[in-house]
Amino acid sequence: RGSHSHAYTHSVQCSHYVFINLHSLKFYCLPDDYEIIDSSLDDIKYVLDPTFNNDQIKVIDKASKLSRTLEGKTYLPGMVGLNNIKANDYCNVILQALAHVVPLRNYFLQELNYVNTKRPPGDTSFRLVQRLGELIRKIWNPSNFKTHISPHEMLQAVVYCSKKQFQITEQGDPITFLSWMLNHLHMSLNGTKKIGSSIIYKTFCGQMRIYTRKVIPVETPELQKLELMELDEYKETYTTAPFLYLTLDLPAAPLYQDELNENIIPQVPLSVLLSKFDGSSEKEYKSYKESILKRFELIRLPRYLILYIKRFTRNNFFVEKNPTIVNFPIVELDMAEYLSSDPAVQDAHPVTTYNLIANIIHDGQPGAGKGIYRVHLRHKGSKQWYQVQDLHVEDILPQIITLSEAYIQIYEMDSS
Repeated sequence: RGSHSHAYTHSVQCSHYVFINLHSLKFYCLPDDYEIIDSSLDDIKYVLDPTFNNDQIKVIDKASKLSRTLEGKTYLPGMVGLNNIKANDYCNVILQALAHVVPLRNYFLQELNYVNTKRPPGDTSFRLVQRLGELIRKIWNPSNFKTHISPHEMLQAVVYCSKKQFQITEQGDPITFLSWMLNHLHMSLNGTKKIGSSIIYKTFCGQMRIYTRKVIPVETPELQKLELMELDEYKETYTTAPFLYLTLDLPAAPLYQDELNENIIPQVPLSVLLSKFDGSSEKEYKSYKESILKRFELIRLPRYLILYIKRFTRNNFFVEKNPTIVNFPIVELDMAEYLSSDPAVQDAHPVTTYNLIANIIHDGQPGAGKGIYRVHLRHKGSKQWYQVQDLHVEDILPQIITLSEAYIQIYEMDSS
């Protein structure tokens, strides 16, 4: 507010006298430099920093009441657009999806949950936690001035904390961003390898067993094969590993066109892709010197299950996209058959069904900047599905969701 500040100069030149300090949320009149205390300015403070109490959070998923902006437009809190500053649609879809994961949303709606987290001196990663909290509170604010908000501060924190790995000006991959984001938030909230050590692990972390065995080369003589099979090196071993999302491999797309000279768009049920985790299907992983067979089985299901459908393959020359349509259920996805048959594991999972809450899709050609990302979200209060693409929010029929080229999905365990 000093006489050499930009705000002071602006107030003299343009006759704009009222300014707000974004940290203290106090209003000042310049160039006279006195504080303005007026209740008519409270709504501006609330838009900049919305707050939620326990009673508001309890009813947030039961409310379907529309809110009204300054221009008279109506919107549903939670279903607001995010600005695409240049090429940050890949970030927007992830931020929108995470804002609809109930435990995560409720945690960030109250700043007291994380504001006292102690971090080492000089640590800058906590900025990401603060900015995500601010953004989620703005998305669910019932008193917004407009039907969209800007994620600019959040994205600046992403660029800074990722050391420019993720940019606003260049389209990236949502799954890479999601993986980085969840791990970074987990560490910033002092998370450890224990499952209940942060809200991220409590919400998304599951566990699987990975069985591994080396493949004996085909050209090995029979007698030598029998000898090698006795060695520990070629016996099956297993490890237990945590996961935040499951990677599903699509079958290869057909190379040839049909008689109408059009490529057939193949379809595959989600259950076929999930069979990778049934504990008996083996998948070969080749390196330049050996082949390894792996099979996977789940031993702990998370409250929120993230599925990543691997659509893009990269080689030395270009990126290819697999257009296969995945037939997936919107409600009652049953994960029981992918759980270990161990009685202790079965007893720990009385509920194994999931309902879809977010579906991220990619439209267009592969490669940075050639396609667009959008997300389908379910609003619990109104029980209505919405399609959000940057600033645009529109309701959508559930039947249309299943026809899309799904890329990342978030399922919620059916607690009912």
